[in-house]
Formats: sequence, structure tokens, C-alpha cells
Amino acid sequence: MTLTTPRPGAFTEPLPSALLLLGRGVDLASERGVECVGDLPAPSDPDLVERARAARAALGERAFVLGHHYQRDEVIAFADVTGDSFKLAREAAARPEAEFVVFCGVHFMAESADILTAENQQVVLPDLAAGCSMADMAAIDQVEDAWDVLVDAGVAQDTVPVTYMNSTAAIKAFTGRHGGTVCTSSNAHVALRWAFDRVGGLAGTGKVLFMPDQHLGRNTAVRLLGLSLEDCVVFDPRKPGGGLTARQLKDARMILWRGHCSVHGRFSAQNVADIRAADPATTVLVHPECRHEVVTAADMVGSTEYIIKALDAAEPGSSWTIGTELNLVRRLANAHPDKQIHYLDSTVCFCSTMNRIDLPHLVWTMEQLVAGRVVNRIVVDADDAHWARVALDQMLALPGY
Repeated sequence: MTLTTPRPGAFTEPLPSALLLLGRGVDLASERGVECVGDLPAPSDPDLVERARAARAALGERAFVLGHHYQRDEVIAFADVTGDSFKLAREAAARPEAEFVVFCGVHFMAESADILTAENQQVVLPDLAAGCSMADMAAIDQVEDAWDVLVDAGVAQDTVPVTYMNSTAAIKAFTGRHGGTVCTSSNAHVALRWAFDRVGGLAGTGKVLFMPDQHLGRNTAVRLLGLSLEDCVVFDPRKPGGGLTARQLKDARMILWRGHCSVHGRFSAQNVADIRAADPATTVLVHPECRHEVVTAADMVGSTEYIIKALDAAEPGSSWTIGTELNLVRRLANAHPDKQIHYLDSTVCFCSTMNRIDLPHLVWTMEQLVAGRVVNRIVVDADDAHWARVALDQMLALPGY
């Protein structure tokens, strides 16, 4: 990869790739499948923005539109609030007057909003194919089978499950039923410390089953809690017994689910070396969902909100290289023209499922609501919603939240 140092305020666009997928029409082979009722307006429709404005105005306070940081700019333009997944779900719960919560994000985020909002509120996902590959790497039957493996190995009673917010409602419910908690990338270290304290503390022999992102679990345990890489094992649900022996499970402290983010998992230590060669003065800031060798090579590591705040506080003229989703990095570059902002990879790294929520889907959704038709409503099973809420409430009770 050959890079040149851009002038302050310039942003080098990564090379295009096929990762950016548009959710449209019927795609039953996709992660979740989608079928849109009626035709979607073409993205090139010159009246599309005006139609979005008209539908949004017609809905008024009956609708509350949430936009995740990784959404396209054309969608963010119509969001009432932007943020990460849990912040948005809590914002929705704080708007009980909103009859409709239009969640421009992915499926597990809309599930969390349905769990936290009132019964009279209806959560809508503009494209049902907007799933999350990481969340889908931990299916509930796989996790229940994995727990049976821990029982057979004699370690389940000394193991606390902790699930990342980026998981399905069923996995959050499993965690709640087994006395665990949910975490975000911002408070994972607090959640893990709480979990270890329940089974003898960090100096003991108790364990955490961390789902579904192995990288966040490993990075948090090693970087922030002082555990070693040897304390971590990876449970592969596709292999008998997770690919681990009973001895390995007994010796482990962190049992990491074999899952990852398809966006953050693309970054490599070579990317870091290349950007440093091109711009030795740059500060490399990456998300903790990146591989361990990437966060080790970086200067700073933090959540999406942390990344945004770091750029807001940065000195004019300073150089930054960001390892996270491209829509956010591009938006940060536009918001900080007085700073040099590089993208860590040389090729595009959009979240393909997040980008299924485009302006045509948002317009279609809002116009359907104006017409009195609720489309793509997300409803979590009542029992799962109860136990997932238990796990989420436990997270809210953690120190510092």
C-alpha cells in the first residue's frame, strides 16, 4: 500500500469494493431475508430528499428517528438523535410520547429498543436485512450447547456469562437467566471485573464466557485487567466441545466465543506499519473490536464515542489515523477540516448490513407510517425480553454507569 500524507483537512477516499450492499427487494439468501412491500424509490430520485422531509414532517412527534454512527450521511440527516446502539435504545425509552421508533441501525439494536421502550411504542427497522454478522455468529442453540459443554467439564458453576451489546435478544436473555450481564465497548472492563468478582476475583480461578466478539473480550482482559493471552481460549461452536479439552476449559479464565466484527476484523498490524511509514506523526486510534495485534500497535484504543470525543478535543493541525467504520471516519474528516484524518485501511470498509438502511428504505418506511401501515416492526418474545432486561439492568447497575 502506498500512501501520501494529505494536506490538513484532506481525506483520501479508500478504493471501492463490493462490501457495500444495498438492501432492496427480495433477498432471501441474505442474513435475515427481506421483502419490501411495494417499490422502493430509486436512490437517484431527485424528489427523494423532499419526500423524506415531507414524511418526517407529517409524522411529527409521533415518530422518533434514531441514527447509528455508522449510517450513511443521507440517513443521518433525518435522525433526531445519533449515537451508539445502547445510547440510542435508551434515548428511545426516554421518549414515551413517540408512537413509532424508527431505528436506523441493525436488527439487534432494534431489539434492544423494543426491550427498553414502553408497550405502546412500536419499533420499526427500515430494512429487515440489516442484521449484524457478529451477532449472528452466536445462535442461541449454539450457546446453550456450549453451556452444556461447560457443565460436562465441571466449570459452569464457576463461569459467568457476559455478552456484548452486539448480540441478539435471545443471547442477552440467556445471559440474564445465568446471572450474567451485558456490556458495551466502553464499559467491558467494568463488566468483566464485576463478573470475575462473582467467582473469586481476578486472582482466583473463576471464568467468564464472553460473547460474541472474541477480540473485545481478549483486548479488555489482557490490556485492562492484566490477564495474559494464555488465560484466554477460543470456543468454536462449529467444533465438538468447542474445539477445547476439559483441561483447557479448567485452566482458562476467559472463554472467548469465536466471533468477530467483519469491519474491524479487516484491519491489520501491517496497516498500522504502512500508515506510520507514510505519516510518522500520526496518532493511530482504533476500536477495541480490532484484532489484538492491531490494538497493540495502535497509540489509542476506544469505543465509537471515545473516538468522536478524541477528535473533538484534538489540536488543530494534528494527524490522526482511525480504525473503525468508514462512514464515521468520513464524517469525522468532514467535521474536522483543520486536522489530518486518515483511514487505517486502503480499501473501503463499510458495514455492509448497516448500509442496507439507505434513504429509499427510510422514505418507504416513513411514508408507510404516514399512510397508517406499520412495516418491519421488531417484537421480542416476552420471556426473552424479560431476561434480556434483567441482564441490561445489571449492566446499568455496574459502577460508573
